[in-house]
Amino acid sequence: MYYKKVEISGFDTSNLPEFSEEERNNLIARMKQGDKKAKDLLVLGNLKLVLSIIQRFRYKNIDFDDLFQVGCIGLIKALNNFDTSLN
Repeated sequence: MYYKKVEISGFDTSNLPEFSEEERNNLIARMKQGDKKAKDLLVLGNLKLVLSIIQRFRYKNIDFDDLFQVGCIGLIKALNNFDTSLN
């Protein structure tokens, strides 16, 4: 049963990873050292955030695939500019 399944832009979100705070901090540290796989995992782990934000636009005449793509770009930019020194 896929009660939490969302499929948008051909991407199935039912199997997205969830990380503890310790795992997330470890991934952020690895990403800052240039580990692309850690960055990819962080993007996947935060796609639910993108989906929760685009749900606000569900009653408007806006293409969800476009919103999802823009949200993913924003997420990647946020990860690129994330400053760990600010906690």
